[in-house]
Amino acid sequence: MDVLINLGKNIRKYRKLKGYTQEKLAEKANLSNSYISDIECGKINVPTLTLFEICTVLDVELYKIFLPFI
Repeated sequence: MDVLINLGKNIRKYRKLKGYTQEKLAEKANLSNSYISDIECGKINVPTLTLFEICTVLDVELYKIFLPFI
């Protein structure tokens, strides 16, 4: 599976577990809604600092978004 697609799917799953919409995550991470959508669809390569900010908002350790979701 493509790394970006897997990453996006994991971010989506953790976002939903937290009960956040894309809009809520974008607001809390100071990003645009379309940027979050592009990340979740695996369309863009995301800078590490942005991933760290998203993980901080979602309260998940950075390495976990790269692992297969269990």
